[in-house]
Amino acid sequence: MNNEQYLVVVSGPSGSGKDTVVSRLMQRHPEIETSVSATTREKRPGEEEGVNYYYLTVPAFEKKIADGEILEYTRYCGNYYGTPRSEVDRRIDAGITVVLVIEVVGAGNIKRLYPGATTIFVQPPSYAELEARLRGRGTETEQAIQKRLARAVEEMGYASDYDETVVNDDADRCAEEIYQLIRRRQQAT
Repeated sequence: MNNEQYLVVVSGPSGSGKDTVVSRLMQRHPEIETSVSATTREKRPGEEEGVNYYYLTVPAFEKKIADGEILEYTRYCGNYYGTPRSEVDRRIDAGITVVLVIEVVGAGNIKRLYPGATTIFVQPPSYAELEARLRGRGTETEQAIQKRLARAVEEMGYASDYDETVVNDDADRCAEEIYQLIRRRQQAT
């Protein structure tokens, strides 16, 4: 079954608010699901297998990569994080809209594998607002903020590679705009 129109990829630089927007989208539209990622990091207290992540050993994760069972992945702080193919295929085959919130490189890989997927780039209303959001978190050093800002500028260069671009000047409005984009693209197929 070819139901790629049910796959939605949302990306944007750190500080764009993409996670908040997707959270609001799912609160208002519970028929939309996210996929559970796989990781090689240790399970934290309160986390559940298959709910927060699928917890794998490094050799098991690398075997899944080699076998084509991981659609996209990254290494962060020595651990792998990635999207299991089965998580996506199970949902789109059932006609369930599934949203992946992933980095720009991973988004390009998803689009190559699922050309009918909808890719949406979330950008902040301005660079100044992006910087204010990153600083407002109060969780990072100045060096880390500067690194994130430089990376954000680089990631913003990928916006034209996406099917759609939305500006997150208000999370609720942006979530609704994304919902309408999803509906239009699904109805067009």
